[in-house]
Amino acid sequence: MVSKDKIDLEVFKVVCTALSQSDDLDGMTNHLVQLLVGAMEIKGSTIFVLNNETKELEILASFGLSPDYLNKGPVMSDRGICALIEKKPILVRDINDDDRLQYPDEAREEGIGAIVSICIPFREDIIGGLRLYHHRPWDISGHDLDYLLIMAEHMGLAMMLARILGSLWSINEAMDDLPPELAPFIGKDK
Repeated sequence: MVSKDKIDLEVFKVVCTALSQSDDLDGMTNHLVQLLVGAMEIKGSTIFVLNNETKELEILASFGLSPDYLNKGPVMSDRGICALIEKKPILVRDINDDDRLQYPDEAREEGIGAIVSICIPFREDIIGGLRLYHHRPWDISGHDLDYLLIMAEHMGLAMMLARILGSLWSINEAMDDLPPELAPFIGKDK
């Protein structure tokens, strides 16, 4: 059940490049989940963003999982195998030997054998989560887990940067749409 290392320096470089060179949050996260599934030879991966009002983890990107599994019900940040509660990775090596899953029957039906859940931090806050799903029981290597923790920190920075840039672009567009008579009040010549 011990797993060999799947993430090497080359994979890590590709992930970091994808994170640092994208300002499109959807495109970046979709690329990342596909990259992780391929590089780690796993069943699927999902990136969640935390909705602070509902405490629900909302899917930002996913690859390798069926629509039925993705729509099984809300993933709550205070239940199940949510790394956000403990603020550390949660490893479910075998879903049949773990009672922490929120949707164990759906996971079995999906053909999931193991799950790794990792927080995506931004500074001191947790803003989302990364989950990796394996076909069979799995002991992820310490090496790969270390790489994933660093990637999750970079994901948090990239996610916040993409949000900030999106907001700035929206503000800029709104400023451009203001009537010309307001230009002197905002320091803009029209």
